[in-house]
Amino acid sequence: MLQGNEIFSKNSSRGIGADDRAGVAVLLNTALEILEKNIPSPPLTFLWSVQEEVGLQGVRHASLGMLQNPKLAFNFDGGSPEKLTIGATGGYRMQIKISGLASHAGGAPEKGVSAIAIAGLAIADLQKRGWHGQIIKGRQRGTSNIGVIHGGTATNVIADRVELKAEARSYSKAFRSKIVAQIKTAFSRAAKQVVNTNGHSGQVTFTGQTDYESFRLKQTEPSLQVAKAAVRAMGGNPVPFCSAGGLDANWLTARGIPTVTLGCGQLYQHTCQERLDLPWFHKACSIALYLASGRS
Repeated sequence: MLQGNEIFSKNSSRGIGADDRAGVAVLLNTALEILEKNIPSPPLTFLWSVQEEVGLQGVRHASLGMLQNPKLAFNFDGGSPEKLTIGATGGYRMQIKISGLASHAGGAPEKGVSAIAIAGLAIADLQKRGWHGQIIKGRQRGTSNIGVIHGGTATNVIADRVELKAEARSYSKAFRSKIVAQIKTAFSRAAKQVVNTNGHSGQVTFTGQTDYESFRLKQTEPSLQVAKAAVRAMGGNPVPFCSAGGLDANWLTARGIPTVTLGCGQLYQHTCQERLDLPWFHKACSIALYLASGRS
């Protein structure tokens, strides 16, 4: 629904999907403006990617040859249109499987090895030692999160299996690897601590992959210089920014297409309070048209 200069969901338990429908709309509006008004422009390629939120899969696997070797590249995703995202963190996603030993929780709890207990000990250990959530170790910075946990079948059964999904992020590849190593160490150590009366303990297995690598554009990057000029032409003040999350520009840049990301009005993304700021969205549309044609 519309209230003042913002669009938000009527349902307080849901967002509106402005992230990144707003970006899709900015690109679509630019293409339609050029076609319908016959606005002169250089050769343009429009790319609508998929599955950005689950590992940037669209740009990671896109056939870049179809893009015809662009000399400049711009992405629209999040916040103020004056915010120019020139760098972003790298992310590693992992799956953790804990195997314990089932037993009756009332009749023979001492014979079981609780996978849930192992998970609890490991997570508490990471939290206590500062390796879960925001991570600051000297001059090194990063984050980690245990985001999904699933296991157990009934309250009267010692859970013999738990599966978790976790992530680690940092601008530094080496520090991100250290975070992952700390997670593995915590779970492996916890597995040895939960032992039944027969001396049996649990086991932990890990799988994972790098979702995207960190990047930072140079100040001399042509796409950045052009983006700054476009923002100024629309009366704005360009503000360089580095993101703590991944975005399509991570993989585009890694694959040889240095990409600047501009905001298009989304606020409070990934929450039920998500908003679309219409003045910002309209300004993003003007900036995109300027980038595509040199005209407002």
